Amino acid sequence: MDGSVGPMRVLVTGGSGLVGRAIERVVKEEGGGREGETWIFLSSKETNLVSAEETRAAFERHRPTHVIHLAAMVGGLYRNMRQNLDFWRNNVHINDNVLHTSQEFGVVKVVSCLSTCVFPDKTTYPIDETVMHSGPPHESNYGYAYAKRMIDVHNRALFQQYGLKYTAVIPTNMFGPHDNYNIEDGHVMPGLIHKTYLAKKEGKPLQVWGSGRALRQFIYSLDLARLFLWVLREYDEVEPIILSVGEEDELTVKEAVDAVVEGFGFEGDVIYDTSKSDGQIKKTANNAKLRKYLPDFKFTPFKQAVKETCDWFAANYDSARK
Repeated sequence: MDGSVGPMRVLVTGGSGLVGRAIERVVKEEGGGREGETWIFLSSKETNLVSAEETRAAFERHRPTHVIHLAAMVGGLYRNMRQNLDFWRNNVHINDNVLHTSQEFGVVKVVSCLSTCVFPDKTTYPIDETVMHSGPPHESNYGYAYAKRMIDVHNRALFQQYGLKYTAVIPTNMFGPHDNYNIEDGHVMPGLIHKTYLAKKEGKPLQVWGSGRALRQFIYSLDLARLFLWVLREYDEVEPIILSVGEEDELTVKEAVDAVVEGFGFEGDVIYDTSKSDGQIKKTANNAKLRKYLPDFKFTPFKQAVKETCDWFAANYDSARK
């Protein structure tokens, strides 16, 4: 990276969320940070990034040289289906504020976080980075998906007009400690973890929404955090990069359920409610670009990552977001 800025001052938006907390752990406990660097983890309690004024004040206060942009209005399938307009407007404001203010303040590099929902609904699999804009996203969460796509548009235009190397990563389904475990509004894995914990505690059957047939690639938040640091320090393209386990590690939701059941030692019945939506049946992503750069990166084995997350949730049940 540009050596003229001295030690990095990294502002992490969404710093108290799933990925932000994982990055903080990797920086502080795994030696991911380097001498002289300053890492600032910004939470939505501290700064409302929907507001241009509050965003600007945070940049005045912290004067970052680099930004990892994780902040977003997020939710699971069912909340997205109810609130597409809110997801569109809030995320467009957040992203424009962070990217524009970064440019104004001379930030060297921004790494933003997208999601596989940016990809077209009707497409050929596996998906790679080149097809993001080649068709409309799935109708269930198009507001969020289009807002995330616009980060890529903004980054390309910043490069074209100002030569800035701001980029974005596209992780697959992430999970880990410090997630949002809300059963109604959360994502697949945290919702399953919370439900299984309660089913075991109450001695009731575990009710899973959908058929369990849907396919997903899961990435542990700590693996994702390690990859974020690599992107920040080493990846020099504006084009986004998919951060994911390989196609061969794609699992059905049922296999994820089985791992959570095993993680908690749950012995009750598991009932699949097929009246509920499965969402997209598959959105298989190709991680060939990541593997070209990092052929030897080792992902945490899925069952181990699930067990660690279940243990964390049980130990932190009272304070976990839910």
